[in-house]
Amino acid sequence: MLVILMACMFFLREPRLQRFDDSFLHWLLKNAPATGATVPLTIVDIGGDSSLSKNRAPAPATENPGPGISPVEYALFLQAALEFNPTVVAFEPILQWNGLQKDQEQIFLDQAMRVPKLLTSAELTVVTDPDAPVAEIPAFTQVSGKRGGLAEFSGIGRQPNEDLRVLSTVGYINMPKEVTDEVHVPLLFQYRGEVIPSFALQALLLWMRVTPAEVKIDLGSYIYLPQGKKIPIRSDGALLTNPSTLKGARTLKLNELLLAAQQHENKAAGATQLEDIRDQIVLARASSNSGFAAAIATVQANAFVHRVHWIFDVLFVIALSAVSGIARRFSRIDLILAAIAVSAAYAMIAIVLVSRWFVWLPGVLPLGAVWLLALLCLFAPRAKEDPDLPPIAPPPPSP
Repeated sequence: MLVILMACMFFLREPRLQRFDDSFLHWLLKNAPATGATVPLTIVDIGGDSSLSKNRAPAPATENPGPGISPVEYALFLQAALEFNPTVVAFEPILQWNGLQKDQEQIFLDQAMRVPKLLTSAELTVVTDPDAPVAEIPAFTQVSGKRGGLAEFSGIGRQPNEDLRVLSTVGYINMPKEVTDEVHVPLLFQYRGEVIPSFALQALLLWMRVTPAEVKIDLGSYIYLPQGKKIPIRSDGALLTNPSTLKGARTLKLNELLLAAQQHENKAAGATQLEDIRDQIVLARASSNSGFAAAIATVQANAFVHRVHWIFDVLFVIALSAVSGIARRFSRIDLILAAIAVSAAYAMIAIVLVSRWFVWLPGVLPLGAVWLLALLCLFAPRAKEDPDLPPIAPPPPSP
């Protein structure tokens, strides 16, 4: 009992074991069924085989896929999307071209002028030259908490051309490795001492018609929005996303959007299937691996995943310590079967909780302690009444 109690305390206090809990959380979110809620987000895959031009050369793997798509294709996308009057149109690829297609770029700009709320993307960078020009970025004014955990930048790298920046709001698509993984997406960055929104948060602010001055931020706790809405964030400004919410978003290929717009314009049968995107965010992306769509869908669905209360850990430690006193009475095969059954049942319960109530259970403490108890009982000295020991035959009677 003392060994189990000390081991559980070690599991709780050892920071390196948190990596295994993160892996368990990733597994839960990956295998959790869809929430069933529909989110006001339409994702249009505009890159790869979803685009119109089949013969163009692919973009280099080290570059953003956006430049490999012609301005005319983006203009066709805007023309089709505007047929349904969405609230926000957001471009995840950086719309930056080499200037050799002036006519096509002007066609795109003509369409961009018609978009009520257009969001384009750019990249932040670290500038070492103290004399480099400083770009002004709208920042949040009501921020509390320590800012040391935020990814810090001092300049702007790739960004759209100036004509397009005038017509749009710019969001920043950086994914720093120190704050980003499969389920964590940054919502906040630090730019020259000021806190600014990332691409995902900027899209949400445009969609909710909220200005940075109306937002209150408590780093390590919440982003407070008007009307009482809260977004939980870590001290590094990252949001724990719920990937299952993406199943409630509509995903289209570019050709499917163009066809739907043509049917809508001609008032053909089935033309109203996209009418509900009027109050949605339409996100154009060139890669399906980005986490920005999951961050947007998580906030829209209000499906914030949080860890179970620490009282669960205390109760589990107490219960397992109590069970450890009688576990040695069972045979070794029964101990192994019981450990397997408890592990499977715990995983199923964890998946149900995270899919229905958005509560995730830790993995290291319960599963590690259960198997540690099983191993201790397997190799501990056995009592004479151990069921695994062969029965001792009584000595023959003396003649």
